[in-house]
Amino acid sequence: MLRTVLAAALAATLTTGALLAAPGTPVAAAQPLATTTDGCLSSVPDPGTTAPVRICYTIFRPADASRPHRVPMLMHSHGWGGSRATDPAELATYLKAGYGVISFDQRGFGGSGGHAYVESPAVEGHDVRALVRLVSRLAWVRQDGPGDPRMGAIGGSYGGGYQFLTAFEELRVTGRPVLDALAPEITWNDLSDSLAPEGVVRTAWAAALSAAAVPSDALPPNVYKALVEGAATGSWPDGSVPGTEDMKTFFRANGPKWHVEHGRRLDIPVLLGQGTTDSLFPLQQGLENWRTTFTPRARRHSIFVAYNGGHVLPAVLPSGVSVDSDPCSRRLAGGSFADLTVRFFDEQLRGRDTGLRGYGKYHLATPDSTCTTVTSVAADATYDVGTVATPETGGAPLAFEVAQGPIRVAGTPYLTGTLTALGANNRAFYGLAVGTSPADAHLVQNNVLPLNTLEPVVGQPWRLALPSVAVDVPAGQSLFVIASPVSDTFVGMGSRTPGAVVLEDTVAHLPVVAR
Repeated sequence: MLRTVLAAALAATLTTGALLAAPGTPVAAAQPLATTTDGCLSSVPDPGTTAPVRICYTIFRPADASRPHRVPMLMHSHGWGGSRATDPAELATYLKAGYGVISFDQRGFGGSGGHAYVESPAVEGHDVRALVRLVSRLAWVRQDGPGDPRMGAIGGSYGGGYQFLTAFEELRVTGRPVLDALAPEITWNDLSDSLAPEGVVRTAWAAALSAAAVPSDALPPNVYKALVEGAATGSWPDGSVPGTEDMKTFFRANGPKWHVEHGRRLDIPVLLGQGTTDSLFPLQQGLENWRTTFTPRARRHSIFVAYNGGHVLPAVLPSGVSVDSDPCSRRLAGGSFADLTVRFFDEQLRGRDTGLRGYGKYHLATPDSTCTTVTSVAADATYDVGTVATPETGGAPLAFEVAQGPIRVAGTPYLTGTLTALGANNRAFYGLAVGTSPADAHLVQNNVLPLNTLEPVVGQPWRLALPSVAVDVPAGQSLFVIASPVSDTFVGMGSRTPGAVVLEDTVAHLPVVAR
């Protein structure tokens, strides 16, 4: 049974302990971080049904918040397969800083009902707008106007996707984003491009995300069916085959890309965190959000931070790195991304000058746990590579030297050349690597991107995208491009017919940073 937790009872359960004192001395209880209220609201039915869906939440009111002393509010939600925060200790960094928080179970997860339509404006869009209306009626929350609470937002992955959904849906419906600042982490710009770049399914992640949705039966049946079809056919279902699902249409509006295509951009500050070793929503998804989703004015008041982490699977074939670090948050704020978020919100929501620097720039972690700061991630230097070739249905990854160290690269590289691939449904996977020789070269940050052609190609000019990276290549080592017939992230997604993919007169276009 959901209930409102009384402040007196909560204080007893949240007391962190008694102070040591001499016998007979009164003992003062520690003040709780927050009082907590649980509840649910009623939102729109799932498509094709008529019963309203409940969306459940927990509101955290910090100790010093009151009608005379109103505080800003933060929205918070969980990653895919998770549930909302209910213990103030989970949000201690923000509560101690004096922010209220509303944490909610997204549709299909936790205590909420319905299925997950993966941040659809037509479904979850109603959920988040209803939560904003709820916050706008809280007397202890600072209000900028009727229906417009002073609000930021936090959360990663699926908990970053709702942030963009909330801001864009409020902008679409009311003409203003309502949220005053965002801090999304490791989230997407375009779901289809994330789950199936070039139409090639990231099967390892598709399987993991499906499994995480099973306990609460979160996904609609057609999505499960589509994932099975993708694994069987090797292609992202687009409805072109009669009787199959159309995931491109299903996910078309479920991310910032769709809103931007419809002429909407956010004019609010953002602290955008992305994982450099993330192989589900990789670095380039965050860079695309930064480039397209926000106005130039908003970017001047925003910060991009990339850390080693995110959605990480072991990169074995081709081999990658194993590192978990956040040197850029440490450089900017002296601590974690959460510490950086508090300082960012203090400046953007409270108007305090905390001395925070780094606005308008990209701060990118390297595999060596250093932080590279740049103002552009565009490729601005070219290197002749020659021929880059790989067999299609099997074999080891092959490495081709691009440049000798020392060289610093930070941004989004790509290859151009003349492509020949004589098989049907040609596939190969490409990424940048570092090593002393082709034999020991390993992926810079675990990611590869696919080439995918359904028909034979003979001598055609081609542009191949490479994963965005940040890396310092030291003297004595070289930067390589790896071409591989297989990838453990894209399990079973290699070519369906034998042959070879050959890129001749290859040129590597790199974002090189002057040392």
